[in-house]
Amino acid sequence: MNSRKLLSETRRTFPATKVHCQQPSRILIVDVTSPSWANTCSVLSEALENTLCLACSLTGPCRVPLLSLYVVQNQQECLLPFTQVKENFARIQACISELRSLPREGCFPQGGNGVVQAVQDGLQQFKQYSRHAAAGGSANSSVEITILTSQSGKEMVKQLEKKLKDVDLVCLRRIQAIEVLKRDFLEPEDVEQCMPAEEPSSNDIAILGMDIDVQTIEDNVISLEMLFKTWLHDYGTEREHLQLLLPSGGFSHATAPKTTLMCLKCDLQERLLDPALLSGMADGTTRAADFNSPCQMAAWPATVLYKLQVVKALKSEGVCESVLYGLPFIIKPTSCWQLDWDELETNQHGFHALCHSLLKRKWMLLAKREPQNTSPNWNIMVHSYYIIVPSDSATLLVKAVAIRELLLPSTFPALLAEHPERVHGLIESALNSLEVEVAYNPLHLKSNLYKYLKSMLYKPLHRQQAQPRDQRPERHQPKQHQSRVKATVAPLLMAPSPVQVFRPAGLRRDSCERSLLPKE
Repeated sequence: MNSRKLLSETRRTFPATKVHCQQPSRILIVDVTSPSWANTCSVLSEALENTLCLACSLTGPCRVPLLSLYVVQNQQECLLPFTQVKENFARIQACISELRSLPREGCFPQGGNGVVQAVQDGLQQFKQYSRHAAAGGSANSSVEITILTSQSGKEMVKQLEKKLKDVDLVCLRRIQAIEVLKRDFLEPEDVEQCMPAEEPSSNDIAILGMDIDVQTIEDNVISLEMLFKTWLHDYGTEREHLQLLLPSGGFSHATAPKTTLMCLKCDLQERLLDPALLSGMADGTTRAADFNSPCQMAAWPATVLYKLQVVKALKSEGVCESVLYGLPFIIKPTSCWQLDWDELETNQHGFHALCHSLLKRKWMLLAKREPQNTSPNWNIMVHSYYIIVPSDSATLLVKAVAIRELLLPSTFPALLAEHPERVHGLIESALNSLEVEVAYNPLHLKSNLYKYLKSMLYKPLHRQQAQPRDQRPERHQPKQHQSRVKATVAPLLMAPSPVQVFRPAGLRRDSCERSLLPKE
């Protein structure tokens, strides 16, 4: 995926009010006037269904609390009014089936301002839904809009800037304008950089007091799936997730006490989903990790501030893989909105300098996690330790490392200096028959997990299922006045009860290193 920075970068601002659910609600707007809609339709539907089956299967607070889906033809139409994602997979599947049944290419002319009208309508519906939710005791203050179109991203921004200048955008956190292109239409530099995004890009266009992120993406399942999976990351920016404490060294005054520590404020991001968090995956003997345990860290939901104090440096070649355990997490400089700009910039420079120095020295860091609290259950503090690994990107990797109490005795017999030539020949022949890959790419492996999760979530709707477009009665489209656009959504009374929309939760975030897209 290629993000293009069109205007000078400005700092993102968020409302300072404390909210119960920091994950934004989602509005997905699909422009079906694309000449290549026939191909995009199938890959988009599959990618969206795959991502949402994960969102519905993950235990804990829902990572996509509310979803609304619009399609833009001659005018906008809402296929899915705001719906709680959890416990509603059957309804979401019916909506995706309806999306698949839309007429193919050539049926709708390009152009017009249907996308802008869908944005306006979606914002109106979100505000109305939020008022009902607030009355029921739930709270969600922000929404993000993702637009999938074949139109030029720059042209889309111009339309949005012109039409939204008089619209109240307080609740709108960000708009993503995603230009979906066939590989043949990508510029050479775009082909190299077209990759699945693992986190929201910071190369945003700042207009109207909010952010518009313009990207290009290839129309294949993996690219679109990775785009939608960014919704599963933590979007809480109330505070940093982790403080990395280093000896002060030359960063403090000579008169400072020896105990003075330099603090780098960081965010955590999951590198992969924990299988133990997927409902239906446990076999009865395993369960999701207890994140209150002194030997666990969690990037989701990150309800505590972790403090890791660096105690030693280690040579990279001196760490045995067998003593590392647990899920890895990505560490990045924080994007907490409560820090002033100068502090954010200084913190980021310090983090980048640390990454560079560790690479140059070929070092890893050994860090001790400071206890979170002194509750009655932990009157004796148990310390856990972590290895921090640098990379050639502006990120660090953190993994738990074994301590004395957990280590079991093991014997590692030496290799025999000599062995029968016949056996050696057989092994060599077997190895020579294997295909050799330069690097491991997880995107090359499929495990049927999506099919399994969908089968576990499958609950037939009791009402009428979505019918092919040509077999169902024509919807009544309200007449549009010149001055404004009427909502083409179902009445809000059909939406789920706002009382059940959100549960309080805290959250977190971070990133990865390079594209894993298989090259053609």
